[in-house]
Amino acid sequence: MKKTFLLFAIGAVMAGCGIDVPKEVQTSYETMTISKSDISIPLKFSATLKGTNDVTIKPQVSGQLMEVCITEGQQVKKGQVLFRIDSRDAQLELESAEANLLAAQAKESSALLEYESNKNLYDKKIVSKYVLDNSENTYKQAKASVAQYKATADRARVNLGYCTITAPVAGVIGSISVFAGDQVNSSTYLTMVSGNAKMYAEFSVSESVLEERANGDAEGSLDDFPDVTFLFKSGKEYSKKGRVTSITGTVDRTTGALTCKATFPNPDGVLYSGIQGTVVIPIDVKQVMVVPQNAIVRLQDKSLAYKVGADSCVTSVIVKTASISSDRDLVVTEGLEVGDVIVTEGANNLVENQRVLFPEAKD
Repeated sequence: MKKTFLLFAIGAVMAGCGIDVPKEVQTSYETMTISKSDISIPLKFSATLKGTNDVTIKPQVSGQLMEVCITEGQQVKKGQVLFRIDSRDAQLELESAEANLLAAQAKESSALLEYESNKNLYDKKIVSKYVLDNSENTYKQAKASVAQYKATADRARVNLGYCTITAPVAGVIGSISVFAGDQVNSSTYLTMVSGNAKMYAEFSVSESVLEERANGDAEGSLDDFPDVTFLFKSGKEYSKKGRVTSITGTVDRTTGALTCKATFPNPDGVLYSGIQGTVVIPIDVKQVMVVPQNAIVRLQDKSLAYKVGADSCVTSVIVKTASISSDRDLVVTEGLEVGDVIVTEGANNLVENQRVLFPEAKD
């Protein structure tokens, strides 16, 4: 009572002295009117980059590794020499096979001459049919021997070529696990050439995302997907856009997802196999209700919005929302209608039937 009387007395004195007493002005809460709009939702998926032509390099022949012609991380062209294996044994095998082939070809020529001679004599009835058939068989055997030795020589030539290992694709050299002087065979891992002219980002997409696309206007083909973006771990965006180029035809039972690949051009070679990041796919959604996150109040397992009535007082309504990968906005799927007015800023401080709109003070 004393405090109230003191305040009243001070106010009276100030009024009597001609001093203006400030009036308490109640300000309205920030509100918004619900409407529908078309938005683009950036769906984000963790991804790992791989070269479109990642090739594991292993020797085709056994022997001693004589030379390592490349270094880790080196950019190589298709056909460039990577390793050399001791080729002396392979060279000797080729020379032996070629010598056997020459001998077989000589026998074939002699057998052909004899067959043609006997055929001429047979036509003149000088030799018997038996002699002619026998010479013909000898010629055929000689011809078959030539084919056999030719195949042996070709195989030896291929094995000699295997002693020089070249890059099957253009790309970047991975880790090299061998040194000159090592004994290698067909099971020895030498290195990997990552064909990085194009890179693909491998990621998993939930079955529900594809179902939503199938239920919409798009038919779900790869051509319907928009251009996608790759984000490095640092958040930096890769300068070139990619395209979704493949989706596996089966759903993984353990994850309920499908494996997708998005291909990105890599003309400058700045992308490498093994880089991890994020693939961002913008999905266009039509006629949805978007509200700021601060307009939704979380109360245990419920989400509430405060709707402003005609009397400027609020009533809480239960709503259902969906995330749109935005730090600020949500999509309301149930609980509100177009034209509803809701409180945005300060909604978490409201109580039921509280008045939130006040007329502006007049001068």
